[in-house]
Parts: sequence; C-alpha cells; structure tokens
Amino acid sequence: MRQTIQQLLAQAKAQIREINGDELRALQARGTPVIDVREPAEFAAGHLPGAVNIPRGVLEFEVDGHPAVNGSRDPALGHRDQPVVLYCRSGGRSALSAEALQRLGFSEPLSLAGGYLAWTEGGGEVQAP
Repeated sequence: MRQTIQQLLAQAKAQIREINGDELRALQARGTPVIDVREPAEFAAGHLPGAVNIPRGVLEFEVDGHPAVNGSRDPALGHRDQPVVLYCRSGGRSALSAEALQRLGFSEPLSLAGGYLAWTEGGGEVQAP
C-alpha cells in the first residue's frame, strides 16, 4: 500500500514523543545531547546552541560508526539508554529520525515539535556563523 508523506509522518509521530521548547531547555540544562538532522549548509546558517550536526541521510549509519562515515562515532549517540533530542527545520525529518533511532534501540529519542522554525519563532537562542 502506498502512503503519502503526511501518513508516514503521522505514523512516525504516533510512535515517538515530541517535545516543546520549554522541555528542550530543561533537557539541555541536564546535559541531554541535541542533534540537528538538517543538512550541513542549514546547520551552518544557524543552529541551536550545543547541537551537533548529523544529517538525516547518515544518522542510522553514524550511530554505529559505519564505514560510510569513516568509522567515526559521535559521542552524543553513545548512550542508548539516555534521552537524545533531534530537530530539523519543521519537525518532519526529526520525527522520522527519532522513530529510526527507536527501532535501533534508543530508549528515549525525542523530536522537537515544529523544529528550528518553531524554536526561533518562540524566541529560542540560536548560534549563527
């Protein structure tokens, strides 16, 4: 059966937990890793403070140090039993990413509802070049 992207996103969002900006701030204060799954150029234009950039296209490979990313492992993904926050531009890619990490054994992958757009519209701090 074919699905629309809206149906695919609805299924992903039904499986994961989305958080708002206030919840993200509280998690950041506790040291929870934040991963920007946008493309490198998007990240370079501005991102959440302390976020690491792991594009959606390589996230599943990066998590286990796959040779496709030169065998490097991101320390932000080293603890599968701890929360990790993912965000993208509007919340779609991060929801799909959270669902993928959940399937890979992460206990609490969280997606920022509304993504970077909602964060900035809500007055969230941004690191810019």
